[in-house]
Amino acid sequence: MIADRYDAFLFDLDGVLYRGDEPIPEAAEAVEGLRRAGKRVAFVTNNSSRTPASVAAKLAGVGIRADQSEVVTSALVTADLLSARGVGAAFVIGEVGIRAALQDAGILVVDGEGADADVVVIGLDRGTDYAALARASLLVERGAPLVATNPDASYPAPEGALPGAGALLAVVVTTTGAVPEIVGKPHPPLLRAALERAGGGRALVIGDRLDTDVAGAGAVGWDSLLVLTGISTREEAEASERRPTYVADDLSALLRTDGTG
Repeated sequence: MIADRYDAFLFDLDGVLYRGDEPIPEAAEAVEGLRRAGKRVAFVTNNSSRTPASVAAKLAGVGIRADQSEVVTSALVTADLLSARGVGAAFVIGEVGIRAALQDAGILVVDGEGADADVVVIGLDRGTDYAALARASLLVERGAPLVATNPDASYPAPEGALPGAGALLAVVVTTTGAVPEIVGKPHPPLLRAALERAGGGRALVIGDRLDTDVAGAGAVGWDSLLVLTGISTREEAEASERRPTYVADDLSALLRTDGTG
């Protein structure tokens, strides 16, 4: 079965383990089956707005046992990268997840019209305004590096797709012409940090999107499983240059002896 071939399993969340507030069938059973087999797991998300504790609580709410130490968010990895570089203050467009991660890493979070900072950090922020985007742009024009937690142009909501961190990032990039450093999938930093958190070994990246999960796995040379419980379809996978290693209807394929979807 597929599970026998890997040591660590890096799960995307929405579209893989749940949809909104609803659990995806077979997901909880698959995660528990991997644990019983002695496999290591990590829960990996581009979403920078939530803390690991809130993600773990969300997973518990859909029947999936998860410790917050197993949760790796783009906010945590962004904070770790900036802390390692000795960043003292960051101007932040973002919600509680990225703000808490930066503060926990000893980085001063600043905002407001007169704010000055060593770096500009952009994540999902559903309460931001023109003034904040303008200040971020001015700081970048004056030489502050531009860092984004993730490049997602949109995020799914019950009413449809809404602007994501990538849409806010695009405002500053369009204004300044700056080239941002991006932490989340499909860029390598988030997945590499997730594998380290999961204890290393041979990794399988599991997701529902070709453009982030499968492309991210390809960027670091790892195998991937595309599950058809979220965004991308089997037809899209067959036509794409970003070919997953496996395609399956749901996560039960991980533990089936025939390894099929």
